[in-house]
Amino acid sequence: MNNVYNRVRSIDAFRAVTMFLMIFVNDLDGIPKVPTWLKHAGVNADALGLADTIFPAFLFIVGLSIPFAFEKRMKQGDTKIPMRIFTRSFALILIGFYHANMETYDEHAALLPQPVWESLLTFSFFFIFLDYSQITKAKRYILQGFGIGLLIVMSLLYKTSDPGQSWLHLTWWGILGLIGWSYLLCSLIYYYSGGLLWIQAAAWIFFLFFNLDFHFGMLNFLSGVQKYAWIAGNGAMQAFTMAGIFVSVMYMRLKQSQEVKLLWAGMILLAIILFNLGFIVRYFSGGISKAHDTPSWVFICTGISLVVYAFFAFVVDFKHKYNWVKIIEPAGKQTFTCYLVPFLFYPIYQMTDLGYPEYLSEGTGGLIKCLVFSFLMIWLAGLLNKIGIRLKI
Repeated sequence: MNNVYNRVRSIDAFRAVTMFLMIFVNDLDGIPKVPTWLKHAGVNADALGLADTIFPAFLFIVGLSIPFAFEKRMKQGDTKIPMRIFTRSFALILIGFYHANMETYDEHAALLPQPVWESLLTFSFFFIFLDYSQITKAKRYILQGFGIGLLIVMSLLYKTSDPGQSWLHLTWWGILGLIGWSYLLCSLIYYYSGGLLWIQAAAWIFFLFFNLDFHFGMLNFLSGVQKYAWIAGNGAMQAFTMAGIFVSVMYMRLKQSQEVKLLWAGMILLAIILFNLGFIVRYFSGGISKAHDTPSWVFICTGISLVVYAFFAFVVDFKHKYNWVKIIEPAGKQTFTCYLVPFLFYPIYQMTDLGYPEYLSEGTGGLIKCLVFSFLMIWLAGLLNKIGIRLKI
């Protein structure tokens, strides 16, 4: 890496593998007779499945990306970073809000069948958030205007099955919405603190304590903050993202001082501390639970992300072994497109009533089907990118 602010391939590789696994575990969710450790642990279980570690890893990667992206923009003289933070966050929160409402769509009361509504909704997002940098302004306004109009129509046609509600409403923020809120808070902290390492560390620790307080009530002085910072939830999502920011700032500082070998020692030491804390608080905070965002889950999953990223940073950035990730590279660079492409596929599958052999619906066959599906979605995102269809927020 000749310049510390160039695109960091280890982050792309980590993001690609994480996005691949996110598609995989989402598709695996309804497949019976597969190893339970691959899926989410039960709502009230004190356990950790592979699926429970994916979202924390993705939030950690969001944090890893922020310092490098912002430093690159500042070196280019970009003065609109705060506006970009707000617009990007709004886009993620908006899509997350609609995705959360997908779960309670009532096709018996609505005009359109659910697969049709979901498909048209996803098309509206494609038109709104396409990368229009190579398209004339006139065409952009027409296409983006069509997308906004389609989104408005889908909103008007929406009906919910939730008791006491009849239209779009807040149930939860959805995966993208949670990412959006976390990105908003953590990006603003990084930007307005000037990237000072100790402030990133302090913010990370604050959100960890925020999460502990939510479950323990030990830090009563934070209760006043909770009333006004409800968008932070219980601090878990922001803790993952601030951990990533802290690691990237540490990476950049050590790279500049030519002491980058200390990076691995720092990450492994932090991981060991977090693993120990995670298993200690496990006994007092409801166990390890993604469903309840317990401190034990936060500590342990952050430790896992640190160890995994230490591996990627060593293999990709310093041993320059990147080709093994090429097969899923679009997942690391066109991540937003990769995330939304399945929301086009699933409705089409439902509308066409296509089936597949029973062998592929459970057990080993189901695992094979989910792996193939994940590769197919990433390949499709890569193909769309080649023909100029990529999403940008």
